[in-house]
Amino acid sequence: MDTFADYILGEKEISAKLEITYYLAKKRDIFFDKSTIFKTEIARIFLNYVPLGLDKNLILTACLLCNCKKVEISRDLEQLKSYAKDGAEYLFSIGFDKRFCKICEEVNRYSGSNPREKESDVLELVDQFGGMLLDRPERIGMKPDEALVLLEYRNLKDKYNRYIHSFIDFIKELEEIHYRDNKEITPLEELVELYREAEDEKKFITAVVYEFGPQIDELLEQRGGQEYAKNDKILAKNNPNRPLFSEETTRKVMGHLE
Repeated sequence: MDTFADYILGEKEISAKLEITYYLAKKRDIFFDKSTIFKTEIARIFLNYVPLGLDKNLILTACLLCNCKKVEISRDLEQLKSYAKDGAEYLFSIGFDKRFCKICEEVNRYSGSNPREKESDVLELVDQFGGMLLDRPERIGMKPDEALVLLEYRNLKDKYNRYIHSFIDFIKELEEIHYRDNKEITPLEELVELYREAEDEKKFITAVVYEFGPQIDELLEQRGGQEYAKNDKILAKNNPNRPLFSEETTRKVMGHLE
């Protein structure tokens, strides 16, 4: 019988992966919130626009699951340092192979895992950059240009990340786009706004899949995104009537988790 890992990796559509992870979190009480969705969407458009030659399906699945044992608020420094490793061990227990778990463990550098997997460098970038854009109890979210400076010159200073310059160039180009003709707002500003307005994970997933995703895909395709082929766009654009959070998905996920 296929494992849960086989099931979610076999599902190529990001919208379905979001649903599956949502139900996994409800069933197993793992960490999955709007920030996970936010960072995964940044990873999706980065991987679609910049040809890194990596397995996008693998990376997006890892984006959704690498923080599964994260503790949202904790004063325990050791717990903060160990959640990625703990998450990797949990993912191994539900059927993911050792390399996938290593990729997830290397979302940060606390475990000292070395040499790092290529895919982990993408996780690290979107996790740190995306986190800086979002509001926290101690501060408001940063502007993208501020976050890029801190990413390069503080967070990853003296650390080797294969894709940091490609990522910085992509974000700078993204910031030059106006999300809507009649609204002076960049795509990242719009994504942050949707994040703040969404009441819960389900509403944010729906907004990303049906509203933000198709529009940003179209804008980047117009700019000549090298990887934006017709068969690579998110499901909502091709099938806008597909229901999210269907009973069928619920049954499949629960069946693979039993």
